[in-house]
Order: sequence, then structure tokens, then C-alpha cells
Amino acid sequence: MRSNDNAKTAAEILVDQLLLHGARHAFCVPGESYLAVLDAFHDRPALEVTVCRQEGGASIMAEAIGKLTGRPGICFVTRGPGATNASAGIHIAQQDSTPMIVFVGQVARGMRERDAFQELNYRAVFGSMAKWATEIDDPERVPEIVSRAFYTATSGRPGPVVVALPEDMLTERVAVPDARPWHPVEISPGPAELSELERLLAKAERPLLIIGGSRWSPAASAAMMRFAERSAIAVTTTFRRAHLFDALHPCYAGDLGIGVNPKLLARIKQSDLVILVGGRLGETPSQSYTLFEIPSPRTTFVHVYPDPEELGRVYSPHLAINATPERFAPALDAVKVQNSNRWRAATRAAHEDYLAWSQAPTKVPGAVNLGEIMIGLRDALPRDAIICNGAGNFAGWIHRFYRFRDFATQVGPTSGSMGYGLPAAVAAKRLYPERTVVCFAGDGDFLMTGQEFATALQYELPFVTIVVDNGMYGTIRMHQEREYPGRVSATALRNPDFAAYARAFGGFGITVEKTEDFAAAFHAAAKSGVPAIIHLKVDPEAITPSTTLEAIREKASAAPR
Repeated sequence: MRSNDNAKTAAEILVDQLLLHGARHAFCVPGESYLAVLDAFHDRPALEVTVCRQEGGASIMAEAIGKLTGRPGICFVTRGPGATNASAGIHIAQQDSTPMIVFVGQVARGMRERDAFQELNYRAVFGSMAKWATEIDDPERVPEIVSRAFYTATSGRPGPVVVALPEDMLTERVAVPDARPWHPVEISPGPAELSELERLLAKAERPLLIIGGSRWSPAASAAMMRFAERSAIAVTTTFRRAHLFDALHPCYAGDLGIGVNPKLLARIKQSDLVILVGGRLGETPSQSYTLFEIPSPRTTFVHVYPDPEELGRVYSPHLAINATPERFAPALDAVKVQNSNRWRAATRAAHEDYLAWSQAPTKVPGAVNLGEIMIGLRDALPRDAIICNGAGNFAGWIHRFYRFRDFATQVGPTSGSMGYGLPAAVAAKRLYPERTVVCFAGDGDFLMTGQEFATALQYELPFVTIVVDNGMYGTIRMHQEREYPGRVSATALRNPDFAAYARAFGGFGITVEKTEDFAAAFHAAAKSGVPAIIHLKVDPEAITPSTTLEAIREKASAAPR
């Protein structure tokens, strides 16, 4: 509520700053600790507010917005349990280098440090998880701190910022000027670095380019493809970053994640020049830090990254370039590449190996072959369809058989966080209502955030969720059989009828138990006009695209112990 003077409540100023900095979506679970902000939302419809069913879902939705746009996703949660529930999305944003700002209600300033109702010290709780955790004590500092939050969340290596809002501060009225609108700070490579890169390329016999991380854009992705085509260099993407490079580009060599093509791993190990752009080469893409020697790779190693603190942190590069992908990729237009004929045939072979690896679905036990389904979907879905997924072995079929063609079409947690897919799909459909969105979730994965299906119904978001049901926590069971063969413990699940679950909310639900029934079921779900769930029942033995539980168990049992 406004007064007749120029003064506004701190809550109104806060929401105005979000709009000034370009935020158009906010995800929340309401709480009494920030009622004043909820009231400010009422008069500012330009900020679309999505009310969620649990704070973990809300924070994941905000993180997905950050992934898809490169701009901070915005989340509001209440104090105490609201904040701790939201930590799921905050951790994902930290691991995945995603810009996000989480605003958390806080007890009144006069009650602090008394262990008041739902009180937390947010600087202590989130200090090691967020890029910056702070609290606004003075309403006049709202524009300053919100502006800093946008810059901090997006600069260098992006990540989450947590801002606590004492409830009495939010209702104070002040007159204060706005901050200037935020703009991302891009870092360009210097001429000396580009010249040295040119020299290393001229010496190389078997170069390879690895791209990943965040701070990309459609223009940067297109520039990288131009360079690859001109230089004939093979390109691989890191775990769950396949959308950065067209899978059918003649230089694409495949995905460097879980269940990697052995030929791709061999090719990387044989390379004499590896150029890593945008990524950190963390545990998953580095194959548990075994791909290159630490700290000094024997292969000539070039690392391009937007945060200088990451350069040399694990791997000591022969050439470190502090630059964002947004600026580095187009700068490659000026880099001369000589003698690329030396590796052109190898690049062609790398792409052919990728096509062969992703073309023919492997045989699996049971009546449902997820590989055949993925191949059918990649042919049926539009190029700009957004695929969202959580964590679990089911995702191995996406990584291997789905071919991502366009930028911002893959939304998955590199942190391996379960429960991600459904909230991410809600966010993607809110952001791009005209685009096709498909969520893949495991049975255990889905039920961690399955209540957000109600959010999809509330906002009339017609996307399809495919629940891959094998009756267990499959990834853990796989590890269990490898380490403790035959000793099943705490990994079995008794599941509901997921199709009936969808119908109970007012959505569309259908069960599929045979591969040949999937296409018609998907068509019906997509045409239903409402949020839909396809309950896909798969054989628990079909644990990965390339092996079975029985094979893992037999191999482990035969191994000496």
C-alpha cells in the first residue's frame, strides 16, 4: 500500500528493484515473515509469481530459470524450515554454477539472537553454500544490496546469493533512489592469450575441444560451432551441457559424462592439445579425476574460464585464459588455424563414432526399451523442445540416445540432485509457454518433488512427465550390487499408480508397459492440453543402456575379495 508522498515500504522498493534489474518471474511458498513482500506483489503484475507447494520445488524452479536464461532466478521463502527446505535448489545452483537469488524471511531485528520462532543465522547456515549470504538491516540499503546480489550471482563463476529480510524492516517506509539496472560483466580474452592459442593449435596433431559450464548464450554457442567447422576440431560437451553444441554438427564427438563412449575417452586421452572452455572439469566429466594428471596434465592443456580463482585450482594449465564463453567464443573468429588437414579425418571419425554410439538402441530385459523410446522422441519432438530430468540411472538413456540440437534445450542437475526434473519443467513452461517441455523422472526421483504437479495444474502448464518406474532407487542398487552383491538393503520401493496420481490432480495419466505402446500414449498425453504423466514400467534388470543388474552382480561375485 502506497502513501501520498514518495516513500514506499522496503518490500515495495525490493520488488521494484527486481523489476528494474529485469526479473519477470519469482517462485515462492508464502510465509508470514515476508507478508509485506506478498502485498507488494499484488500491485506489480509485471513480476509473475508462481506459488509452489514446497520450498525445495520453488528453489529448483528459480535455479532452472537461471540455467535457461543466464539471469538470476528469483525465489522467496519463509524463515527457518522454509529456508532449510530451499537449500536443495541453493546447493544445485552452487554445484551447477547457476545464478540465483533467494530471499528469505527473518525474525524482527529486535528478536535476533534469542532463538526466536524459526530463527536462523543465514550467514552461518548458507555461508559455505552460497556465493554471498547477507541480511538487510536498513531499508535504505535495499537498492544497493539487491544490485550487488545481481552482480554477485552472475559475475565470475555464477552461483546463488541468499538475502535475509527481517520482517519489521520490510514494513518501514523510506524514500530512496533506485539503483542502475544490472548488466552482466563479460571478460574478454587478451591478444597475447589468443596468439598463444594460435601457436598451440599450429603445433597440434590431435587437438580436442571440451565445452561446458555456464555463462553461454545462443550467440556464443553459434560462434563455437563456427570455429569448430572452420578448424575441423572435434568437440565434446561435459555432463548435462549437451545443448551447447548441435549433436549433428560434423565436429561433435559426444557427451563427456556418465556412461561415456569408450572410443571418446580413448580419443581424449590420446589428444596432444585439450582446450576446455567454460567448464571446471569436475568429478563427473573428469571420470573421477582420472582423465588428466593432477596438478600437471601431460597433455597440453588450455583452460578458458570466467573466474580466475578456478584457473589452476585443480589442473595447472599450460595456458590459462580468464574469459567468459560469451566473449571468448566470438573472439575465436580472429584465431588463425593452420594445417587443420592433419586432424580433419580424425574429427570425422569422432563424429561417426558418436552417431554409431547414439543410433542403435541396446537390447535390454523386459518389454520396454528406453533406448527405442528416446530415439523415437528425438525424431518426433521439435528441435527447440526442452528436456528436463532429475537424477537416476534412467537419465543414462537421455544422455546416450537423445540428440540435443539447440541452445537451452537440456535442463538437468550436474549436481546429481534427485527431484529436479518436475520443478524444472514447471519453470521452463512458465518461461516458454509456447515451447514443448518434457520431464523425465525416476520413480524415487519423482516423488521427492511430485507435489509440484499441483503447481503445473494451478498454472495450466501442459507438459508431459515420463515416470520411469523400476521399483527401486536404481543407481544405489547398481552400486550396491557391485560392492555388496546379492545383499539388497534399503533400495526397494513400493510405488503408487502414477497415472492415477495425475488424474487425481485433474491431469492426464496413462500407463505404458510395452515399447510399441509408447508413441500413441505420448501423443495422447501431449494432445490432452493438461499436465500429463506417462507411467512407464520398466524391468529392474535394465539398469543401464549397456548392462544388467544380474551381470553386475555376477561380475562382483566372481571378483576376488
